[in-house]
Amino acid sequence: MHIVLANKSIGFIIFCMKYDSIIIAGPTASGKSDFAHRLALRINGAIINADSVQIYRGIENISASPFAETGFVDDIDGVPYKLFSILSLNEHISVADYLKLARRAYDDVIAMGKKPIFVGGTGYYINALTNGISNIPEISIENRTRAREMVEHDIVAAKQLLPSDFSATDPQRVARALEVFFETGKHLTDWQKNPRDGGVVENPLCVAIMPPREMLLARIAARIPEMIKGGAIDEGRYIIENNLDASRAIGAVQICDMLNGKISEKDAIENWTVKTNQYAKRQRTWFNGQYDADIEIKNVPNTDDLERVIDMLK
Repeated sequence: MHIVLANKSIGFIIFCMKYDSIIIAGPTASGKSDFAHRLALRINGAIINADSVQIYRGIENISASPFAETGFVDDIDGVPYKLFSILSLNEHISVADYLKLARRAYDDVIAMGKKPIFVGGTGYYINALTNGISNIPEISIENRTRAREMVEHDIVAAKQLLPSDFSATDPQRVARALEVFFETGKHLTDWQKNPRDGGVVENPLCVAIMPPREMLLARIAARIPEMIKGGAIDEGRYIIENNLDASRAIGAVQICDMLNGKISEKDAIENWTVKTNQYAKRQRTWFNGQYDADIEIKNVPNTDDLERVIDMLK
């Protein structure tokens, strides 16, 4: 069932009852943010962030946030945006925390009479949106601090305390697994085998944007120098001056090392590019194996892809 209403400002609005939301996911530099915005303009949508880096403020250029050029506001072109630039880099957020925020944002969007569009590349956020999470006990400040200090000191040694089936390499995820083990005596992978609850969406239209690897590499290589010109250096100064945690974002570490005289700008760009390529590879692997997409777009999305998604919503 759908209702089409005339509207001079955006052409038409589609309220689709077939899906309760839309999830647009894919690796970094795939074009998903621009695509989600264009879709939101067409279907009276609102964007909800599902990216674990763009949730932090002060690094909009480094994180390739939709607000990199404009500075954060509540909307772009009349499209509401939620859960972008809401946390300090020194604040910790768990998946459970994210789900609470996502539920509130989802309810707000529904109350506006708009269609929720989740967009991001963080697999464990997207998985939690649809499947919920295991009921892991609250972690004490002591064990959270202990885990993070261990990861910062020697992440390789920290991973040796975790089981072989824990494959994540991201420092934040390794720290999360450690703090759960310290708090409960059970590994995160064991908790994850328990029944889940707390999912936000029940029947989303899942879109995967998966351009070829070579195209992604080229887009990443072109984008990083533009980020530096666009404000990443100022963001690095902001991080240093305020003693913030640069490790939250690929690129932030490299920029701060450059500003502190540890590496050259050339080395910063090269290292940032390599780390981003590695991250994009991990994202592609996760989405290929873990994300059950209704529509897969195997290129940087274009107008035909937009019409294809809209047709699915009718």
